[in-house]
Amino acid sequence: MATQRLKYDITKDDLSAFKDKGPAFVTFGEVMVRDTPSDAQRLERTRRVHVSLAGSEYTLAMTLSRLGIPSGYITRIPDNPYGWMVRDVAREQGMNTDHIVWAYRAEPIGRFLYEIGRTPRRTAGWYQRMHSAASKLGKGDVDWEAALKDARLFHTSGISFGLSTHSGYEHNHLLEAFHEAIAAKPEGCLIGLDFNYRATLWNRDQCQEVMTPLLTEHVDVLITTIEDMAKIYGMSCGKHSAEEIDKGEIGPIEDEDIHAFMQELLQRFKTSIVAVTIRYPDSFEQHRWESVAMDDKGNFFRSPAIQSITLWDRLGGGDTWNGGFYYGLLTETDTASGIEKGVLVGDAATRLKQTLMFDLPIVTKAEVQARMKADVAGGGRRVAR
Repeated sequence: MATQRLKYDITKDDLSAFKDKGPAFVTFGEVMVRDTPSDAQRLERTRRVHVSLAGSEYTLAMTLSRLGIPSGYITRIPDNPYGWMVRDVAREQGMNTDHIVWAYRAEPIGRFLYEIGRTPRRTAGWYQRMHSAASKLGKGDVDWEAALKDARLFHTSGISFGLSTHSGYEHNHLLEAFHEAIAAKPEGCLIGLDFNYRATLWNRDQCQEVMTPLLTEHVDVLITTIEDMAKIYGMSCGKHSAEEIDKGEIGPIEDEDIHAFMQELLQRFKTSIVAVTIRYPDSFEQHRWESVAMDDKGNFFRSPAIQSITLWDRLGGGDTWNGGFYYGLLTETDTASGIEKGVLVGDAATRLKQTLMFDLPIVTKAEVQARMKADVAGGGRRVAR
């Protein structure tokens, strides 16, 4: 059998079009300080924790920045050492922080208490995000025209819009900021959104009320999971019912199943591109991964094979995939090629990231390229579930 060749070499991509301009990718949301026991104790027993940073949009922007795409991150953080840490790490990783909004130093920063499980004990996490500084990022806080002047893609996630409901505010500050941003975005700038439902922030009805009009009226690129769509919209995936998906009772997903699901997403929300990540958790330590994307012209690409991951820390995995997927869209002029490249880069990047501790995607372009090449050399046939 002839050895397959990888179509893309991201180490040789010409990124000169992005040079000497503002961020081509801009996102906003919340960064949390994450506390993880450093002594293998339960959270209630530990007296020593690793302090790290966690945040969906933050991780995504860092992925793109490390792959060479000029990226800007916007949030609202307290003017204290934890806020400075958010800024400093972003700058260290090449992210633009010019439009970060500084809150009074005594305002809380979001926190995430996280206890890593081991089979059969489940991972456990607790949010402390109510009334956080970032949850109050609102209208008038950001000069969006300046922040987005060179942007080709502006992104956020459903997590951000759930913060106001979680905090019990009368106004959804981040949603108001989002509407202000899209009114100021340059022509041709795509709007991307990761649905990212969190039941700890809001319920199904509250989520639908905000997310449905936002998706149908404003979003060009939707990233989601079959589980979120089953839970919030009762969507099936081909022969797999929403009830089966929600209970985790789902068997092999054939191409016709996922194709029908993608087609329904495109029609329901009138987006231009949809992407879906699929995780198969065999145990805490061993997962399998694949993804799929499709545009409204019918261009469809699914991971050539389901690939295994020996986990160290899964957090940030989906966000790292998003960064790889956007990399494909931003570096290819043809949408079909962008979708294919994005799936391949995203799959390689996230599998590398999930072998690392903590959320941040400290992977290199050369490592991602090598992983992509190895995947292709190892064969592209779909493996049995």
